[in-house]
Amino acid sequence: MTNAVLRYSALILNLKAVMLENIRIILVETSHTGNMGSTARAMKTMGLTNLYLVNPLVQPDSHAIALSAGASDVIGNATIVNSLDEALAGCELVIGTSARSRTLSWPMVEPRECGERCVETVSHSPVAIVFGRERVGLTNEELQKCNYHLYIPTNPEYGSLNLAMAVQLVSYEIRMAYLATQEQLEEAISPEHEEVEYPPIEDMERFYQHFEQVLKESGFIREAHPGQIMNKLRRFYTRARPETQELNILRGILTSMEKWAKK
Repeated sequence: MTNAVLRYSALILNLKAVMLENIRIILVETSHTGNMGSTARAMKTMGLTNLYLVNPLVQPDSHAIALSAGASDVIGNATIVNSLDEALAGCELVIGTSARSRTLSWPMVEPRECGERCVETVSHSPVAIVFGRERVGLTNEELQKCNYHLYIPTNPEYGSLNLAMAVQLVSYEIRMAYLATQEQLEEAISPEHEEVEYPPIEDMERFYQHFEQVLKESGFIREAHPGQIMNKLRRFYTRARPETQELNILRGILTSMEKWAKK
């Protein structure tokens, strides 16, 4: 395995690790352990593992483990704190969920933009998505600690989402934004991408001269009436933009054809 491949693999793994470590899903004063388990399941399905419980009214129990459906490690490793300030410590970006209109308007984001903003920030700083109490959500004071308020545009005639559903929606959008970023990074730093070389313009000109010579010798292009054949072929290869190795193959084919014709 080359050093370039090793560096590439390490960068991808590091990005994934940073994402998992730096995105916090915070539940405030949860009153049902089943919601803790269902939230853990929703998170782990999308690759998130960092769960914070702020002053839970009940402690995680066997019911939470059962509803986690294999995500018991997320429950077991959850950080339990007494205040929202403790859960938000060190975070650069905080997004609080809100289903109600507030007297004081606040910058709003929908789940997709939430995911994109989280992934933009997560490489260098922790981010937090805060979910409120099952019945009354977050207080105005708690929401004022957030950079943005998250609004899920549900059916206006029936907007009933339970806690785990909301976490699942947001976690999904975070994952989709992460996968898009990962794909861009792979394209940018992959060894294959780094090794691609394109020929200088003079090499392309030599190819066109060689190509035209072979076409004339074969009778495909008539000296008296060459037409637009070479102009169209130039346009074709300009659009295709052959790499250096591909151009070498084409030159080799032309040379082979010339040798064959002489026989």
